[in-house]
Amino acid sequence: MFYRRKIILALLQLFDNELEKIRLQKLLFLFTQRQAKQEYDFIPYKFGCYSYSANADLTAMAQKGILSECKESFISNDTTDYLKVIKQEDKAYLQEIKALYGNMNSHALMKHTYINFPYWAINSTATNILSPIELEKVTESKPKSAETILFTIGYEGISLEEYLNRLIRNDVKILVDVRNNPLSMKYGFSKNQLKRYCESIGIQYVHFPEVGIQSEQRQELNTQADYDKLFTDYRNNNLTKTQPTQYAILDLLKKQQRIALTCFEANISQCHRKHLAEAIANLSEFDYELKHI
Repeated sequence: MFYRRKIILALLQLFDNELEKIRLQKLLFLFTQRQAKQEYDFIPYKFGCYSYSANADLTAMAQKGILSECKESFISNDTTDYLKVIKQEDKAYLQEIKALYGNMNSHALMKHTYINFPYWAINSTATNILSPIELEKVTESKPKSAETILFTIGYEGISLEEYLNRLIRNDVKILVDVRNNPLSMKYGFSKNQLKRYCESIGIQYVHFPEVGIQSEQRQELNTQADYDKLFTDYRNNNLTKTQPTQYAILDLLKKQQRIALTCFEANISQCHRKHLAEAIANLSEFDYELKHI
């Protein structure tokens, strides 16, 4: 079993094996804020801090019978003493969470996290629980910029939530998927999933497969020289033929001001999105900043 799932089960164990879904997410968030390396990342969602990855783990455990999922809560069916299984520091953090917040209901926990972590409340539909001063702090935490920027972003090596937070923090309005084959073994990054998760936080998703590189062309890439050879071919045989799409992306940039091209690789020197972005930046009508995030 993944260690992070043991954390969830240990948390449930501390609360007599049952927690309402909102309370569980908020308590898990407060726990991760104490960790040096967080087991779960969170996004600002409609009820504040929320982890898609934690919810996916909860659903997976429910499907295996480890948990039971009710409309409002999760119940642990596992009799293992997970407080003896997890790291001592994590056990201490969980016990601290129980001592500090164990008597708070979902409403109180929402308000506590909104006040103390206002960024994670910027997409909330329940900010009426805040005072005008508290709400102002949330409003001030919402990233916003009038500058027009073409971003690029890769999802290699980061969680879905960290990826989405990079988009939010840079005030990206449209995510432009430039993969030829938008499928991924990594949770959350296949086309339909990524589209749904982006739209859940107010970011539009579009896909232009024609500017991607086919999978069979990406075999045997062992050195930077291999990548450079691939990208030379890409510039000569793809970018010269897909200018209509490049202009379509530029048009989206002009209208929405902040868009991001996305593919897999973390290293921009090993991803075709760098060369696509530079081709767009070289169009005569482009007069904006290009930034890799």
